Amino acid sequence: MTPTPHRQTLLGIAFVIGAATCFATMDTTIRFVGAYFTVALVLWARYGVHAIIMTLWIALSPQRSFRSANPMFQIARGALLAFSSAMAFAALRRMPVAEFTAIVMLTPVVATLVARLWLKERVSRLRWALVVGGFVGALIVIRPGSGLIGWAALLPLAASFSNAAFQIMTSRYAPHEDPFTTNFYTGATGVTIATPLLLASVADPIDTLLGAPPVQLGALGAIAVLGTAGHLLLILALGKAPASTLMPFQYVQLAVAALAGFLVFGLVPDGWSWLGMTIIGICGAASAWLNVRAAAERHRPVSAVQADTVAE
Repeated sequence: MTPTPHRQTLLGIAFVIGAATCFATMDTTIRFVGAYFTVALVLWARYGVHAIIMTLWIALSPQRSFRSANPMFQIARGALLAFSSAMAFAALRRMPVAEFTAIVMLTPVVATLVARLWLKERVSRLRWALVVGGFVGALIVIRPGSGLIGWAALLPLAASFSNAAFQIMTSRYAPHEDPFTTNFYTGATGVTIATPLLLASVADPIDTLLGAPPVQLGALGAIAVLGTAGHLLLILALGKAPASTLMPFQYVQLAVAALAGFLVFGLVPDGWSWLGMTIIGICGAASAWLNVRAAAERHRPVSAVQADTVAE
């Protein structure tokens, strides 16, 4: 029996909520292993397993291909994502998961600012209001001078700007690429960049892995699987429902991050943090929806790699 459009939409929403849950759980796990593994090792494991899974996926799917229509786009996009991930992983060693997630969720808002500065695109008053609102929310979360987060807040902000540049680039080239092929290059580029960083790190990666407790090794593997699963769920979600319908549900990640941070670390955002996170969620979801609607008006298909609000 063919699923009805309503059933397909519900399935797409379930997939995107699953993706948000994967990303929030991954971020919590990264904070958990942060005291044991270096950022370079976590980055290498994250993208290495991603590359292996997508290689097998494409190799076993006759309709898929490793061939890209624009390899330079794939390399540049992968490099931006790898940088975003490095900043995110470094931030998670130093700040609570919920507050980190809120700041990174500024990406759609930051994309408006980057598009204005980089591409000289016209920005409506509504979009400017969302940009201002998003950054006000971030200031409420960070509260400069309060000593709650400190300079570490610059790391997720850097990740947001890098991810915004990646999204703008993706919006122009992704419609001409198979999203599964693009997802493969995400892992391949990431592990290529992470390998020399890992070899140059002070700690010997082999000795570190051999001496790690089983729970830490399991958590490291879970990070890679959760990141890859999250991106695959986004791809599946976009095949079931319009991006404009799905985008707001990605902000479930804020709630899941707060819950995971409480269950694992006993950390609960205070009232001001909740206020800032709510403002960021509203402004970010509205900006993301406007971005998707604008793409639809230009008759550009929106792929799952464009629907990412967070680079993981």
